[in-house]
Amino acid sequence: MPAAKPRETELYAPVKALLEDQGYTVKGEVGAADIVAMKNGLDEPVIVELKTGFSLSLFHQAIERLKLSDTVYVAVPRGSGMAYLRALKANTTLCRRLGIGLITVRLKDGHTQIHLDPAPYAPRQSKPRKARLLKEFAKLEGDPNLGGSIRRGLVTAYRQDALKCLAHLGEHGPLKAALVAKATGVANARAIMADNHYGWFERVEKGIYALSPNGRAAAADLRQAASG
Repeated sequence: MPAAKPRETELYAPVKALLEDQGYTVKGEVGAADIVAMKNGLDEPVIVELKTGFSLSLFHQAIERLKLSDTVYVAVPRGSGMAYLRALKANTTLCRRLGIGLITVRLKDGHTQIHLDPAPYAPRQSKPRKARLLKEFAKLEGDPNLGGSIRRGLVTAYRQDALKCLAHLGEHGPLKAALVAKATGVANARAIMADNHYGWFERVEKGIYALSPNGRAAAADLRQAASG
């Protein structure tokens, strides 16, 4: 028999106890908020939204509560397993970006854990990743990919360069890597052919590359596509 689905009310007592242990006076269902907590000497309320799991609705509610207080938490039951841990990590990141705190409750014993306290989000860009993005944009010729497509089968700048090498060897036969680079404008032609990511190339002598059987077939397909 499947376990009964938890109810939001099961989260209330553990979260209330957590806040009371920190010196707060706690009340449930105050106005639109599931939990409101106040501490003597502080004007800023702590607001907690309770849900039986992460959802868009939960984050919508929490964002609305930010109109009432800068200290807003969401509280959800604690799960188990890799899928849950991945979801917890992703949603912790989302909470951080929204400036919202996160609490989990282990329902079997009421254990609570604060994973994140509310704080203004200060985004930090990854300069290396940004540089790679801009480099790929600059190198990619035309607009060969439909936005929203799955990653598999996408045309990258690397693939476009490999196709140039493929087409040139298909037309001229085995050549020195330096000549391929000069003729195609692909500065890293040697590395592309040596790495042989697509299985199109083979080294026949030191510094000289030719098409593999797979490469000859791919070159024939390329010529056929070009001829319409």
